[in-house]
Amino acid sequence: MAIRDRLKHLSPKDEEVLRLAGEHLGRLASLDLAARCRDGLEHTADTWAARKRDLTAESSSRWAGSITKATHDQWALSRRCQLAHIQSLEAGVRTLMHRLSQPIGAKGTKRVPGGYRSKQEWFAKSRRLHALQHRLNTARDEREAGTVHVVRGGRRLLNTRHNLEAAQLTEAQWRERWEAERWFLAADGESGKRFGNETIRVTPDGEVSIKLPAPLADLANSRHGRYVLATRVQFAHRGQEWADRVVANRAVAYRIHYDVQRGRWYLTASWQRPVVKTMPLEAARAAGTVGVDTNADHFAVWRLDVHGNPVGEPKRFHYDLTGSAPHRDAQLRHAISRLLHWAKSAGVTAIAIEDLDFTQEKTREKHGRKKRFRQLISGIPTGKLKARLVSMAAEQDLAIVAVDPAYTSMWGDQHWRKPLTSKTRKTTRHDAASIAIGRRALGHPIRRRTTPPRQHQSDTGGHRTIQAGRSGPGREEPRPRIPGPRTRSVQPDAERKRATRTPKTVRDVRSDHTWVQDPLLLTD
Repeated sequence: MAIRDRLKHLSPKDEEVLRLAGEHLGRLASLDLAARCRDGLEHTADTWAARKRDLTAESSSRWAGSITKATHDQWALSRRCQLAHIQSLEAGVRTLMHRLSQPIGAKGTKRVPGGYRSKQEWFAKSRRLHALQHRLNTARDEREAGTVHVVRGGRRLLNTRHNLEAAQLTEAQWRERWEAERWFLAADGESGKRFGNETIRVTPDGEVSIKLPAPLADLANSRHGRYVLATRVQFAHRGQEWADRVVANRAVAYRIHYDVQRGRWYLTASWQRPVVKTMPLEAARAAGTVGVDTNADHFAVWRLDVHGNPVGEPKRFHYDLTGSAPHRDAQLRHAISRLLHWAKSAGVTAIAIEDLDFTQEKTREKHGRKKRFRQLISGIPTGKLKARLVSMAAEQDLAIVAVDPAYTSMWGDQHWRKPLTSKTRKTTRHDAASIAIGRRALGHPIRRRTTPPRQHQSDTGGHRTIQAGRSGPGREEPRPRIPGPRTRSVQPDAERKRATRTPKTVRDVRSDHTWVQDPLLLTD
């Protein structure tokens, strides 16, 4: 959970202290990250303790703990990204090797691509295969050696230095932004300490004070080497929840950030919520569900009742994922918020989404010339959507049901698009896919049976078509075989084969039937 407020009406002295502290701690964070990268896979608890002792001498024990923790998180994130990069290269190499082994012009199938169209394309792809293999070998060697590549401040901003005209920045403006991104003003919370944080402390009435590093202790304006800012913060969003934690001395982490473009200082408070208990699947399905089809620019949503029937009209929640990362993140958050509020008002307790993962599907080796399709699947925010939707749905007491995405768009378009289209409603392929997703989450089949001929229908009203296939258990299937004897002429151990009954036309054959005389005679 994270909330943010602006630090307004800061005095020039306040801004100077924040800049000096950020620069000093940022330099220490850069040195610590370089030391952690040099340790690589040989990192131990002893090397961690040695780094923390060196940082404590130039800052404080708590500042050193926050810096080393941020360093380890950054290194671990780089390792995960490195593994994802290796897996992407391996997928590209496998696809290239398969297509190069096929004859030129060979046709492919739905699941397996064919050969290349011409000798020129085959030659170009063979050169690309050598390039990818070289990158793959280099990445594997670096991973085995524990080498990672990390840029404090961001690689994108670093590369912007070489294209200042395209970014419409001067060298001084870029330098100011680069230095601000490399500052470090973040402190982890501690439960049991005063107001949940001893390094950056925020009182319930909004007073902000900072524990200055040892070299800057002479700038303190309060006791114990603390500097109190001449401003008050007031969290409008979830302020009461934050105040309850602060009063109870529960851990709250804070981060101070400077926005160079706007010239504003911000304070972000964050804490961890307790783990949400998983809702049983049957309880989540009790009130129906909302099927959500994720696309590159919108969510296609339709509400379904318990029986899998669409209720009401389809809904769409649009978002724009172009522009900067904060803009994309805000757009996604806003769309999810509208989706959750609408689902809550509809009275459902579960939201069904596809368990999408395009990690292995984005390479151009797999989709070839389909550049627009590659851009489409790359634009779908699968990773961010999962993380944000689960956490935000927990706040609304809604369950998330992830289903297999196989054939949801195709079967939804084939079986549900036409029946739900009328003169007043135009059902799209995405709307039909949301129905397929919701029905799969509810445990109902997606495909509908084709209506049989008139003479084969089971009743005069026509055969119902919203049924599962013949393989669907419990839905108009042949009567299940019950093991054991079915007649008195079947042996008790006969399970698979039915014993031969004595023909009625054969006379003088001894029957194995036993006749029992009723002790009471019913007479008039």
